Amino acid sequence: MAEDQTQPDETESHDIPFPEHLRQAVAADWDPAPVMPHPARPDVAPHAAPRRAALSAKYPRQLIVIPAGGLRPRANDTDFAFRASSSFTWLTGETVEDAVLVMTPTDTGHDATLYVREYAQPGEVSYFTSRLHAAIWVGNVPSLGDTADVLAISTRPLAALAGDLAAFRDDAGKLLRGLDPAVDALLPKADDTDLARTLDELRLVKDDWELDRLRHACEITARGFADVAREIPHVIGRGDLRGERWLEGTFWRRARLEGNEVGYTSIVGSGAHATTLHWWRNHGVIEPGTLLLADMGVETDELYTADVTRTMPVDGVWSPAQLKVYRAVQEAQATGIAEVKAGADFLAAHKAAMFVLADHLHSWGVLPVTAEVSCAEDVEAPGAGLHRRWTLHGTSHMLGIDVHDCALARQENYREGTLAAGHVLTVEPGLYFQPNDRSVPAELRGIGVRIEDDIVVTDGAPINLSGDLPRDPDEIVAWMRDAQGSPAAP
Repeated sequence: MAEDQTQPDETESHDIPFPEHLRQAVAADWDPAPVMPHPARPDVAPHAAPRRAALSAKYPRQLIVIPAGGLRPRANDTDFAFRASSSFTWLTGETVEDAVLVMTPTDTGHDATLYVREYAQPGEVSYFTSRLHAAIWVGNVPSLGDTADVLAISTRPLAALAGDLAAFRDDAGKLLRGLDPAVDALLPKADDTDLARTLDELRLVKDDWELDRLRHACEITARGFADVAREIPHVIGRGDLRGERWLEGTFWRRARLEGNEVGYTSIVGSGAHATTLHWWRNHGVIEPGTLLLADMGVETDELYTADVTRTMPVDGVWSPAQLKVYRAVQEAQATGIAEVKAGADFLAAHKAAMFVLADHLHSWGVLPVTAEVSCAEDVEAPGAGLHRRWTLHGTSHMLGIDVHDCALARQENYREGTLAAGHVLTVEPGLYFQPNDRSVPAELRGIGVRIEDDIVVTDGAPINLSGDLPRDPDEIVAWMRDAQGSPAAP
């Protein structure tokens, strides 16, 4: 956000100079720019308004300012794809760059106003010259009136923000800092010590609309996994091809077709790459006889994301060692999911899953103590915590508009808290035997298995949003065969 909202040129060093006579010529004889309807679902507004009311109640008689954030340079005059700040979108339903939500205090609560940038229009020189904010360069944007109608919130031009906030310059209101430096400068005394935490804690429980969006994200993700399974035969044994990249790109195409993007950088690890927890390079080849660990999720247009992992034998055949590891992780996940219920500890699923894995590791002669052995320094851990050498990570994290949702919530309300109906979390145990780990039998080295699903907490049985994707090893093989026998389709 800048005080002078429409720069006269916004040209770059490689642009051709623009003499005055040309400026005058290009500003004339234009019809209005094509209308851009607001893309938000109209059903978001009734859900966003109560969220703003909940935030208002936390900070009575205080100014509250939540920016969307702006574009970030990738190199020179190119930018990374924009993604609005999560709390801003949660409160408004808006996803455009540079927008700002201002909640002005009143005697009864707050008046909410959404400030949105207007792009240069026909008749202005910058309609032709502004590479960032001209409809002819980047497409038009919805009008302020259309935005107000769809999102059911008052709107103002972004150009008016500095003037409207001038009266609050010395006010100790609440500002979500670090998203927009220009907004930060407008409110130098505004406080942000607890605002991000408060927002994350308000976002912990998902409403029905949010659960519907997460379910939709999982449905698209399932189709993306089927796309990947369909492509595996084309990349197996191709030493000349970075097969992991091909499969990553296959999933990304589905995410862009039906959603906004992938919710996070896809992990597509074949063979020993599956033992690297966050394998994002995805430059490996797909060798016959190996497992493929794919951790991928689609982000919807409303920015809600799935987070799903499946591990599958690339040529449709499990080796005995692979199957042994897979069944242990499958049992651990099922045991963990059964613990996801309202009133249970957040860590209950983790503890149950880790006990199962520790028990298997001991039965294989890998873990030197039984699962029942505890450790005073790590009271959560079975097997004296020694199992963590091969399990690496926690079993669950909250999920929603972020893949690791509500990460700034206080520990007593998250990791050390109890589950409530409307929480959504992953259950994703794994076993990872590094190829250079001398503590495990040779046949296990280089095997990595993780199974991950997105689980809704209810007052009864847990709901698996990603349960359409098979987890049973025989069903996985049949699903791969079915996918590979069907034609690709958008």
